Amino acid sequence: MPTPTLATPARALRGAAVAADAATLRRQFSLDPAVHFLNHGSYGATPRPVQRAAQRLRAQMERQPVAFMQSDLPVLMAQARGALAAMLNADASNVVFVSNATMGVNIAARAVETTLAAGDEVLTTNHEYGACSNAWEAVCARTDARYVRCPLPMPDEAGGDAQSLVETFWSHVSPRTRVLYLSHISSPTALRLPIEPLLARARAAGIFTIIDGAHAPGQIDLDLTTLDADFYTGNCHKWLCAPKGAGFLHVRAAVQHLVQPLVVSWGNGPERQFFSGNDMQDALFWSGTNDFSAWLAVPAALRFQRTWAWDAVRARASALLDTWLPHYAAIVGLPPVYAAGDNPLRPPQVAVASLPAWVDAKSLKARLLDEYAVEIPVITWRDRKFVRVSIQGYTSEDDLNALADGLRALVTVAA
Repeated sequence: MPTPTLATPARALRGAAVAADAATLRRQFSLDPAVHFLNHGSYGATPRPVQRAAQRLRAQMERQPVAFMQSDLPVLMAQARGALAAMLNADASNVVFVSNATMGVNIAARAVETTLAAGDEVLTTNHEYGACSNAWEAVCARTDARYVRCPLPMPDEAGGDAQSLVETFWSHVSPRTRVLYLSHISSPTALRLPIEPLLARARAAGIFTIIDGAHAPGQIDLDLTTLDADFYTGNCHKWLCAPKGAGFLHVRAAVQHLVQPLVVSWGNGPERQFFSGNDMQDALFWSGTNDFSAWLAVPAALRFQRTWAWDAVRARASALLDTWLPHYAAIVGLPPVYAAGDNPLRPPQVAVASLPAWVDAKSLKARLLDEYAVEIPVITWRDRKFVRVSIQGYTSEDDLNALADGLRALVTVAA
C-alpha cells in the first residue's frame, strides 16, 4: 500500500507568484458576493482550494474507513503536524491539533489545575475572550484559587503604550500568582499585547504561562520556540484560512507531563492502543471516531497562502487599515484608537474603531447588515463601543466604503 500523503493536485494551487488584487482573491472564497464581509476575525473563511482538499480527504476516508482510520490517519496526521510546526518554528513533538483555541485553553487550564491550591492566583487582563474566562472561573471554583483580571487601558487612553502595559500588568503579580494567562491578540479589543517581556519575567519567576493566540496564526509571524510559553494555543480556521475545527496547542516539553485529555480514550490508560513515543500527542489525538479532515487540510491552507504571496497580502491589508481607521474616526467624531504609524499594539489585519457611547450595539450591527450589507461585529467592552474591522486579502475599497456609508448614516445622523 503506498504511503499516504497530503499533496494537493497542481491544478488546485494555480494562482499568482505575486499578491493578487482583492477581486481576484475574493473569487477564491465562497463568500456571498452581495455582502461586504468585514468579519473574518470571528470564524474565518476557507478558500475553495482548501475546501476541496478537505473534501478529498473525507472522500478518501469514506472509500475505506477502516484503512483510513487505522493506517492512513497516523501518517497523515504526522505530516500535517510537521507542516504546521515548521510554520510556527516549533518542534513537532510539542504540537498537537485541537478543534479550536478555546479547547486548547481548556486543556492548558486543566493541566495547571493540579498545581493550584486555595488562595493561588491566575492573573489575566480585562481584554480576554469570555468563553475562556469561563473555563478559568470553573478551574478556580474547583481549587479555591482566584481569577484576577488586571485592567489595562486601550492605546488611546492614559498608560496605553506598550511599556506601560507591561509594567501595569506585572504590578499585579503577587506572591500567590501561579499562572499568567494572556491573549496574544485580544478578541473584543483587537489589542496586540506585548507578551514577550511578560513571558520572560514569568519564566524567571517560575510562573506558568498560557497564551491564547486565537487571532495570531496567519496574521502575525510566530516563533513559538523563542516565545517559550508553557502553553500556546491558536486557531488555524481564522487568519490561516484552514477549515473550521482546526486549531493547535503547543506545550513546552518540560510541562507535557501535566497534560491530560478532556476525553479519555485509546491514547492513555491500561488499554492504550497508541504508542507513537509521545504520551501527550497520543493522549490528545483520539477522542473517538471523528472527521479529521480540518486538521489534515492545514497544509493545504499553508500552501494556498504561499501560492498567493500572503506576506504581501498581509502588508496590503495593514496599509488599508492605516488609511481607513482615521477615516472612520473622523466620521463618528472620535479620536483613532491607535497612534498613527508603526504601532506595536495594533494587529496587522484587525482593529477597532470607537463608536459613541449612546450607540445600541445590537441594533447597529443588524442595521449595518440589513441596510448596507456590511457584516461586522459591534462590540461593547467596559463602557466603550467599537466596530471591529477585519481586512483579509479579499477585502476591497468598496467593502470599506460601505462601512463608511453606514457609519455616516446611522451614527453621525442620530447624534
